[in-house]
Amino acid sequence: MISCIVKANISVWKAFGYRQKDLEGVSLLSFVEDSHIEKLKENLAYGFSGISMEMEDIYFIHKNGSHLPIHLKTLPVVVEGSVTEIHLIVRDLSVHHDNHKKFLFLSYHDPLTGLYNRRALRENFEIGIHLEKLAFIHLGLDRFKLINDSIGKIGGDEMLKRIGERLKSICPENSQLYRNGGDEFIILLRKTTNEHTEKLAEKLLREFDKPFYYKHQEYFISVSIGISMYPKDGDTLGNLSHKSEQALSYVKDHGRGHFRFYEKEMDAIYLNEMVMESYLRRAIELNELKVYYQPQIDLRTGQISSFEALLRWNNKKFGFISPGQFIPIAEKSGIIHNIGEWVLDNVCRQLKEWQDKRYRKARIAVNISPKELKMEDFSKKVKQKIDAYGISPSLLEVEITENALANMEDTIQTLNNLKNIGVSISIDDFGTGYSSLSYLKRYPIDTIKIDRSFIQDIESDEKNKAIATTIINLAHNLGMDVIAEGVEKDLQASILLNANCQKAQGYLYSRAVSIDEINEKYFSKRT
Repeated sequence: MISCIVKANISVWKAFGYRQKDLEGVSLLSFVEDSHIEKLKENLAYGFSGISMEMEDIYFIHKNGSHLPIHLKTLPVVVEGSVTEIHLIVRDLSVHHDNHKKFLFLSYHDPLTGLYNRRALRENFEIGIHLEKLAFIHLGLDRFKLINDSIGKIGGDEMLKRIGERLKSICPENSQLYRNGGDEFIILLRKTTNEHTEKLAEKLLREFDKPFYYKHQEYFISVSIGISMYPKDGDTLGNLSHKSEQALSYVKDHGRGHFRFYEKEMDAIYLNEMVMESYLRRAIELNELKVYYQPQIDLRTGQISSFEALLRWNNKKFGFISPGQFIPIAEKSGIIHNIGEWVLDNVCRQLKEWQDKRYRKARIAVNISPKELKMEDFSKKVKQKIDAYGISPSLLEVEITENALANMEDTIQTLNNLKNIGVSISIDDFGTGYSSLSYLKRYPIDTIKIDRSFIQDIESDEKNKAIATTIINLAHNLGMDVIAEGVEKDLQASILLNANCQKAQGYLYSRAVSIDEINEKYFSKRT
């Protein structure tokens, strides 16, 4: 009976490489893997009893010796209540199995680099995790967006492939490499110690000192590394991943291009930062922000001629918070745009109030963050505020840091637009950032503010005195005014006056105070 079945399905067997003569006198069972013979006999027995059966988990042997997965169905032919023969329907599942393997591969691998993905990380992490000390190494490429902007997304993808290959060549046998997505990678280093983990981190940093090549051009990409250790820093994937991210963020916030192990102190830093950001988002709504004003003194007359607007935040949870602490959070989170607009509105409203009350004219300087300055419509927003309150543009001063001028193309048009409106422009903290004589020449700058670090000990430190004097002379030669910050002693003020510095501000004259105190002390007399 079986031999008849074989002959009846000759077209099927041709697919497995057999010809008619190969099948003559040969049992069907000889084409089946030994491990499946008993199961096939059982199904045939059901067929002879009149019951149709299916088998999915069976392999036939190809003439070339390979084993092919098939789906087999037995169809008994019953005549007058007796089974006269059995037909086999055989379907080659090779293509299906190949597709399944590809799908399975993509389920556990990153399609771009071929490295393990996050799903593989979750499953591999559980294997033997409680039996060994493990390092969770989190790598983040520094400023990779510049690569994408420079060579395009396709070029960036090619660079990620090269980076993946380099990482694979570095990783030791007791490690597994994963792409965490974007520009981040993770290495699980098993059966390790802190010392061995540190050596691997140092090796990774050295390897990234070497250039990557794309279309015959070399590119240098640095990497920052955060590390957490099992079981010291956590016993779950979530804990170790979170703490390695904290360590990585710490590295990126402190210069990039090095590595750090997770430390408990990082919890307080980033927990407070997250909580503080949440409170900061509602600071305007809850009326927690206030604008204070620090007088700027004309050194020749001793009279107040202008003010600097300084933001203060009194939060119900944290109390008074230093601008040096909350302004960076506002900039990183994007909240700075709303806060900056709120400050600008308050300053323009104050200038309007002084104008309506016929107080003597006094300019107010407003600090503008680099992110605000990069907004295409920033100068338009400033003009809208000026027009809405009907104030003189010359009474408003935009104060920016040197760092904001690092990319001339992003800022020069905005500053020219502000200058055309009639707004004054000053450079804060001069000499501490990207100092360059070229931008003093090209930018429409009205005032240079000497950083307080050069004013400290100016009466006893000849170098600070020389630097301050040089900045004053340089500004005058370029037709700019000068303000000295951080003046706290009469002798400092005298030295600055003798050097022809026009203005000064600092605790010698006044701290930043509320608008009520400004109105009471400095605008009690009308002119």
